[in-house]
Amino acid sequence: MTQIKRAAVALAVAAAYSATLFAAPITLRASHQFPGGRGDARDEMVQIIAREAKAANVELEVQVYPGASLFKPNEQWNALVNGQLDISSFPLDYASGKMRAFSATLMPGLVRSHERAQRLGNSAFMKDIKAQIDKAGVIVLADAWLAGAMASKRGCIRKPEDVKGLKMRSAGPTFAAMWQSAGATIVSIPSNEVYNALQTGVAEATDTSSGSFVSFRIYEQVKCITAPGDNALWFMYEPVLMSKRSFNRLNTKQQDVLRQAGRKSELFFAGKAKGLDDEMVKVFKDHKVEVITLTPQEYDQWVKVAEKSSYAEFAKEVPNGKKLIDEALSVK
Repeated sequence: MTQIKRAAVALAVAAAYSATLFAAPITLRASHQFPGGRGDARDEMVQIIAREAKAANVELEVQVYPGASLFKPNEQWNALVNGQLDISSFPLDYASGKMRAFSATLMPGLVRSHERAQRLGNSAFMKDIKAQIDKAGVIVLADAWLAGAMASKRGCIRKPEDVKGLKMRSAGPTFAAMWQSAGATIVSIPSNEVYNALQTGVAEATDTSSGSFVSFRIYEQVKCITAPGDNALWFMYEPVLMSKRSFNRLNTKQQDVLRQAGRKSELFFAGKAKGLDDEMVKVFKDHKVEVITLTPQEYDQWVKVAEKSSYAEFAKEVPNGKKLIDEALSVK
């Protein structure tokens, strides 16, 4: 073989090797705190994105780490911002310590129903929230609003006086302010630690999403649950988020696939959201837990407590806080 031919062969091999490297699939890491393989709708949202990415054949894979197996719940926001984590199904209020405005996405009485949650999607309120998410270096792949409930080892929570003296786990600062104003002592832990807290007496009551009440088997630890019904005091925004750094290193085809997968994931959850409440009611009744819902009058009592505590503190502490609350309440 002549020297020229050997050089040509070497170049061809190098080119083939470079092409192989270039074609190597990108693997994204997705983390969340919810149980995997148990039918949790938030896990399924992420799994849909993973399946769609793989099926699109654009050299993109998503590896899902459920059950806080990769990052602890409260560590995920910083990891997304810094690009250490690519994707997460994340309760946005968990990042309210970094961006206080996010507490508006878990504000007592701000949503009230699944129908209204859907109408919030294109509102000025959500545009402002998403602008804050984007500013931090994170993007939204899929929206999700979950209704939630309150449950206690002591008895039913109907009126503000029912939480007086209770050690109450709260999902975020706005609910903590309301519970505390009504006389509860606050326990601050993520939802995946609630079961043990109730079991050991660290907490006597909790609020969390309908999905978490089932996934984390809270029915084994409480006597009564206040389900969402027609007057849901508790709603939380738990979108699928992606690090902007991770998104920007993908090619256009890969980005388009993730956007389309996010829309499919969002539609899936929208169809499931109300069913999560119904499933929770059934499971708790099956386990002999008393299930109640708030009357309009009881709901109004709680909103009055929230206005004097959660709303007032948020408006005082957060730039444009009152504007955000007003934008949400203006959605009819």
